[in-house]
Amino acid sequence: MEKENRLLKVAPILKNYALEPHFVEERGRIRKIYTNKGVFALKKIDPKHGGDFIRHVQSLFQKGYNRIVPIFPAVDGRYAVLHENELYYLMPWLANEVKENRFERNQQLFRELARLHTLSVREVTISKEDRSEHYEKTLLEWEKENEFLIGFIESCESREYLSPFELMFSLSYHDISQALQFSIKRFKTWFEKTEESEKARTVIIHGKISTEHFLFDDKGHGYFTNFEKSRLGSPLHDLLPFLSRTLKTYPKRSEECIEWIYTYLKYFPFKEDELLLFQSYFAHPGAVIRSAENYFKASDRKGERKSVLHFQRQYWLLKNTEYILMRIEEIEAQKKQAKAMAEAEGQSGAQN
Repeated sequence: MEKENRLLKVAPILKNYALEPHFVEERGRIRKIYTNKGVFALKKIDPKHGGDFIRHVQSLFQKGYNRIVPIFPAVDGRYAVLHENELYYLMPWLANEVKENRFERNQQLFRELARLHTLSVREVTISKEDRSEHYEKTLLEWEKENEFLIGFIESCESREYLSPFELMFSLSYHDISQALQFSIKRFKTWFEKTEESEKARTVIIHGKISTEHFLFDDKGHGYFTNFEKSRLGSPLHDLLPFLSRTLKTYPKRSEECIEWIYTYLKYFPFKEDELLLFQSYFAHPGAVIRSAENYFKASDRKGERKSVLHFQRQYWLLKNTEYILMRIEEIEAQKKQAKAMAEAEGQSGAQN
């Protein structure tokens, strides 16, 4: 009976594609459909996001980017079908058999992400007023966070006995404060270098980069899927959330993340101001500060253990991020030194 109900639900949708369903497997928001013409993936999305999603995917295809899971048009040419107030689109079903390890899989993901951004990049005009407003608003928020940190640590230091959370915060305060100051310093340097500029690079961002949305065919080629949240924006909106999720784990020195970042930068090099902004946002210890703020504002402290564990996880993220930033600093310093030496040698050779 359940099998028949599934077939009845998808039959009117697949009729638009001249397909006859034989069997349906529910995979969350995706249905794996076995039909008279092969196996397909049917995806349901919110109609509000359908227009932008289809437009961005078509734009990427037109620019020559083909590492997107294809979207099949209906018989009448539509790339999505509206049925019972829901929007559906059809794709081939990829086996997604992982033949590579996690490092190589993500290496390919970052390489393809860089290609996606490269093919869709364009300069947009940003007024000096808008840039200044963004700078002042962000800086004000971060200064308020700094004031909170100072106030909370002074409160902790005035106590004779500290709660477990207060003790952990006190031991972590220096690292959190240093991360925030680094973030503010990079942000100020970014603004100094771009204050007079009225241009910025934007790309089509995927909007929800993850290994679950990077599927492999039977030849081992990776393809992006789930473009529903794609939009025009800074490439940082793709990079930072992925890195944050990856580094939200136990303390570790993730050389893998360094490799992935520089794989991306090899194919989509950041300008100096873009790297400064990346470092600033990446370093910002917002998650651990919010954890401390939530504890400080709580009306009761019955969930002390839960609060401590949550704070600890955010602090680990900060330390993991700190290592990545330290390695980036080292690599960029080495690159500058190598460039300076090459230029000096070139000048010396020209004089001789």
